Amino acid sequence: MSLTLGGGPLASDAPSTVNYTIHSPSRALYMHPFPRRVRAEIGGHTVLDSDRGALLHESELLPVLYVPMEDIGQRFLAPSEHTTHCPFKGDASYWDLVVGDRRVENAVWAYPTPTPEASWLRGMASMRWRAAEAWFDEEEQVHGHLRDPFHRVDARRSSMLVRVSHGERVVALTGAAMVLSETGLPNRYYVPFTDVHRDMLVPSRTRTHCPYKGRAAYWNLRVDDREIADAGWSLPEPLKDGRDVRDHICFRHDELTTTLERD
Repeated sequence: MSLTLGGGPLASDAPSTVNYTIHSPSRALYMHPFPRRVRAEIGGHTVLDSDRGALLHESELLPVLYVPMEDIGQRFLAPSEHTTHCPFKGDASYWDLVVGDRRVENAVWAYPTPTPEASWLRGMASMRWRAAEAWFDEEEQVHGHLRDPFHRVDARRSSMLVRVSHGERVVALTGAAMVLSETGLPNRYYVPFTDVHRDMLVPSRTRTHCPYKGRAAYWNLRVDDREIADAGWSLPEPLKDGRDVRDHICFRHDELTTTLERD
């Protein structure tokens, strides 16, 4: 996504349509301040609280939050014997997080003596996202990861005639789709529920969460005497970047074909 994935300038598949050359190792690093306060909680206790964080962008990886070591609750930290080595950042030391009777192993890491090229990591530490029960960007709870400031989501009305089919059978047909463009991903066409054969849709138990668009609810598709699992998804309670596709569904499955025709 953005800088480090999907053809971004720091990705391994960086674009050729540029008038510059980036000379970097196979893993390029770029760190910049994160502009807002971030908190993490376990068992109702705040284990990380910082308005001095920074996002580390690394080729082929999602951005990772680093904060000053003192912004992680020292009373919750227990040294771990685990270590790792990164040729670009150095040797990492780890700590467990101990909150009450819960222990999260190797939840926090830092580079006490980073490589000269990453000397700005000295004194900074990071925490595994899944180590915490809840993360907050200011007062908004976020899921999956912090929003990348270089990542965009845009939804626009489309004049395309969008047809979704299973074989010869039309599942959805609309001239009122929304096309959603998201950094590093192909366009997705969202169809109004009113233009879908609703008798073919069966709610799925699958749920996913996008930090930009919100929680996605999935739908199975009933075809003949069987169901195609998780054939599409909708955003019943979208975040800001997903509000324009509320009451729409996006289909994506190997057994389905989506065709586009200009009006």
